[in-house]
Amino acid sequence: MSTLITAQMVNDLRGQTGSGLLDCKKALTETNGNVEEAITILRKKGAASAAKKADRATREGLIESYIHLGGKVGVLIEVNCETDFVARNDEFRAFVKDLCLQIAAASPLYISRDQVPESLIASEREIATAQVEGKPPAAVQKIVEGKLEKFFSTICLIDQPFVKDAEKTVKEMLTQKISKIGENMQIRRFVRYKLGE
Repeated sequence: MSTLITAQMVNDLRGQTGSGLLDCKKALTETNGNVEEAITILRKKGAASAAKKADRATREGLIESYIHLGGKVGVLIEVNCETDFVARNDEFRAFVKDLCLQIAAASPLYISRDQVPESLIASEREIATAQVEGKPPAAVQKIVEGKLEKFFSTICLIDQPFVKDAEKTVKEMLTQKISKIGENMQIRRFVRYKLGE
């Protein structure tokens, strides 16, 4: 017996995922109204869609600034997209502004893991290994990897929990925006200033 998919169900799912109405309806129909499974389907589809667009050139975009109240913290960020049409889009602009807030609040040092120097990773791995001395060897590797994941989520922007939705990472939000807007986007660079540093 199939569940009746209502417009309200579709609209609620769209609000949760940011996916198109038709995609939401298809996902709900496919999962017989199971919202959690529908979200999983839409997330996979969004990731696949973003992966297809990853090779497309991003020569347009926006440089945004943010100065925190009191003037003690400031952020400059460059986020690129494919067309100036998207660069002027309100949703794109709002996302870039949110990234500024993210950087101001969470103080990342790098955009992604591939920018972290190998020497810093090796040092962090050594510290984590020393902290778990005396544990069973099988557990040591898992604990060290867990500590490294936490380390990356502290210093890498795309691995951090998103400032406006801690259930998702910045990378997941970026993937969702790429899927929804339909263009490749890339966080090119950022600088965070703090008074006295």
